[in-house]
This record gives sequence, structure tokens and C-alpha cells, in this order.
Amino acid sequence: MTIEIRIGNWTESQAVAQAIRYAVFVIEQKIPAQLEWDDMDAVCVHALAFDEQGHGLGTGRLLPDGHIGRMAVKKGARGSGVGGALLDALVKAAQQRDDKVVKLNAQASAEGFYARHGFSRDGHEFMEAGIPHIGMQRVLSTTA
Repeated sequence: MTIEIRIGNWTESQAVAQAIRYAVFVIEQKIPAQLEWDDMDAVCVHALAFDEQGHGLGTGRLLPDGHIGRMAVKKGARGSGVGGALLDALVKAAQQRDDKVVKLNAQASAEGFYARHGFSRDGHEFMEAGIPHIGMQRVLSTTA
């Protein structure tokens, strides 16, 4: 599968990102919709993954403070490299703006995925939206 990653702001990304996040977080994971949406989307860098036909497959965001969040990949696209491509694009965006560290709150079941992409555990397991999470971080090199 060929994956295209597009980086953009919320205005450019909103329609596709919202649809993916709604399908994954609200429908599939049963997270209440009011917990999914916040005011931070407007100030984040957003990454979207598309297939060859232009269908949205996944999304993630990079907050101004260096946190990566709202990583979501549609069920049918998991295991195909979409999540890794999104994560790599967000890390690259953080490096380009000279962030020194990126952090994220990974669902505990995804800890291995993030570890394979250079993230290490940063703290203890905690509950967020009724799902066990782990704080993780990755120190970025000084060269992009």
C-alpha cells in the first residue's frame, strides 16, 4: 500500500481528521465525544495519511509544547505502516521547529509500537478516558 502523508493546520485537516478520530475513538473505543474535541486542534500541526485513492487512513497532531496526540488509524489500515508514517512525520515536524523532546500519552496496548519508534517510558501507567495509558518521550537529535 502506498501511503501519502500530508502536514497541515486544522483548517486544512479538520474534515478528514475529525472523521477518523470519531470512527476510532468515539465509535470503536467508546470514548465520549466531549472528551475527544478540545481547543488545541486549532494550534496544532496535523498529519493525515491517505491511500492511493485519496481516502483518509489515519491522523495525529503535534501540540505547541511538543506533545504528540490523537494518533488514530482506521481499523482496516492498522499494521500497514500508516501509524509509523504518521509518527515519523510528526517527529520530523517537531525537529524542524527545533523541539528538543517529544512526549505522548500512549495507550498501554500501543507501548511497543512507540518503543519501536524511539520512544521510552516516562512515568507510570495511568487511566485516561477509561483506558490505561503510559507517558512516553523521545529525545530529538540536534540535526534534523
